[in-house]
Amino acid sequence: MLDRMRRHKGWLKWSLAIVVVSFILLYIPSFMRNSAEGAANNAVVAQVEGREITAAHFRRVYQQQMQAYRASYGGNIDEKLLKQLGVDQRIIQQLIEEEAALAEAQRLGITASDAEVRERILALPAFQDNGQFIGDARYRQLLRMQNPPMRPDEFEEQVRRGIVSEKLQAALTGWQTISDSDVTREFARRNEKVKLAVLAFPADKFREGLVASDAEVSKYFDEHKDTFRIPEKRRIRFLTIDQEAMRAKATVTGQQIERSYNENIQQYSTPEQVRASHILLKTESKDDAAVKKQAEEILVKAKGGADFAELAKKYSQDDSNASKGGDLDYFGRGRMVPEFDDAAFALQPGQISDLVKTKFGYHIIKLVDKKPASQRTLAEVRAQIEDQLKWDQAQSQAQKLADDVAKDLKKPADFDSVGRARGLQVRESGFFQQDEPIAGIGMAPSVAQQAFTMSTGEVSDPIRTPQGFAFITVLQKQDPSVPKLDEVKNKVRDEVLKHKAIEAARQKAAALGATLKSGDLDKAAKDAGLQVKTTELVARGAPIADLGVSPAIDSVAFALPVNGVSDPIVTENGAAVVKVVEKSNAAAGELEKQKETLKTELLNERKQRFYASYMAGARKRMNIKINRDTLAQIVA
Repeated sequence: MLDRMRRHKGWLKWSLAIVVVSFILLYIPSFMRNSAEGAANNAVVAQVEGREITAAHFRRVYQQQMQAYRASYGGNIDEKLLKQLGVDQRIIQQLIEEEAALAEAQRLGITASDAEVRERILALPAFQDNGQFIGDARYRQLLRMQNPPMRPDEFEEQVRRGIVSEKLQAALTGWQTISDSDVTREFARRNEKVKLAVLAFPADKFREGLVASDAEVSKYFDEHKDTFRIPEKRRIRFLTIDQEAMRAKATVTGQQIERSYNENIQQYSTPEQVRASHILLKTESKDDAAVKKQAEEILVKAKGGADFAELAKKYSQDDSNASKGGDLDYFGRGRMVPEFDDAAFALQPGQISDLVKTKFGYHIIKLVDKKPASQRTLAEVRAQIEDQLKWDQAQSQAQKLADDVAKDLKKPADFDSVGRARGLQVRESGFFQQDEPIAGIGMAPSVAQQAFTMSTGEVSDPIRTPQGFAFITVLQKQDPSVPKLDEVKNKVRDEVLKHKAIEAARQKAAALGATLKSGDLDKAAKDAGLQVKTTELVARGAPIADLGVSPAIDSVAFALPVNGVSDPIVTENGAAVVKVVEKSNAAAGELEKQKETLKTELLNERKQRFYASYMAGARKRMNIKINRDTLAQIVA
């Protein structure tokens, strides 16, 4: 309910959710500057089946996510880290997935009419006043008030795309169903818990004194060669631009710092906030007068000194917070519907409101705390701003140098002359796997990914790295191979010893099996010099002391009756014997209460899995191109 209230007022987030459905990553901050520099707005960042993702669209997505991120995290954005993590690549991939969905919808003849778009917009709560559309003039005014401002045609196109995406998902997944037996089985799996007495036999305790002969090592290697297969490798020649070194040399003036502070003052300001609790009695499909009468009776109790939290737990129909005593945590103006906002911000800490009527029903609000608006001073954020400006300066210099290098670096033979002319070092790596660090560059997934898609002798465009940029050419490729035993002998020996230790642990557990099952588990363990550890009530997938998460133990433990003792269970780290001390299931009737909600959740999960799989296949047959030069300019 609280989320719903916030959505009804925070209309931009709500509308974005309609538009992008599940494609655009939420809460990813921008590291892009929307200025005259970089790629032009109509430059093409990527194409999907001829559908263009322009620089303007790319920028707008960043700005929208920036606003959402600041609203959630207070504007403390580490742009440097985001660039190092290659967030630009993740965002472009999400936009490609969105366009791919629209291209697939077009192929299947799925569209959204002007009437459907209009109907959807008229239904948005943000554009309604007392259930009626606010009018075209006010509608346009609200769009202009957004940051960044939006034109009606832009917003309507977003809504149209959202409707098409929804229709596509519905068309592809509408046939999916969930049976009652599926729901019952999943409910039991989620809610059943066991309390276990666990006797662990860690393999490490049985490893001392074990040996692995050369014959055993050789035999194990012959039987498990694929386990030791060496993945494909690459060796590259590269030239790097060290943005970090440039940042260390960068200088900024006090005037620049002050100007940045004033231009971004919103980042350092926190609006007035209140913390409140409430009791909600819903009026939807109910007799309003009867609900109001009950609310008045509760209000008398609340103002009479009754524990507000206990009243909320007992009477409130807001499922999102009733169990927490109606606590809504801190929120600023505009996060709730107007009537609720006005009442909450008019109270003083400790005060309880009269009845507050909203479209959801009758509320009783208690103000817990109030925080005045605040603003961090320039002195408090000077170091942060200085560091950011140095980073921006270094990034601009690095990008300019990367563009300059890219003009002249066309073939492998150019590396030495281009590097020497600009004072840049050219180096070669050893062979590396795609998920390994690269000597001279470090852990750089973007470089490794590019290296494993390039042909030998090809020269890359500038690639972002944690330190700046890199240009690479592939010198050699090494195909996957099975190594010779001598190359991995120590690794194979460790595996043999590990398996021997696990088997020794299992044998020890088996030797005590009859005693453990027939008598007192604690006494039998003590006689054997071991210790039984008892868990709390745990669900499937919970870690168990000395054993961690063990599907093998889950499988046995949840099948045993109370007081049942298992046979030795082999785990990844040894062996164990468990006794079921107690079992707990959800209270009778809980399944019926949660059945429809759980059924909807499971059905949505099934639909999402199918849809994701379908679209992954669809994208493989599509013509998708990314203009990395344009993308690099935008990011800069």
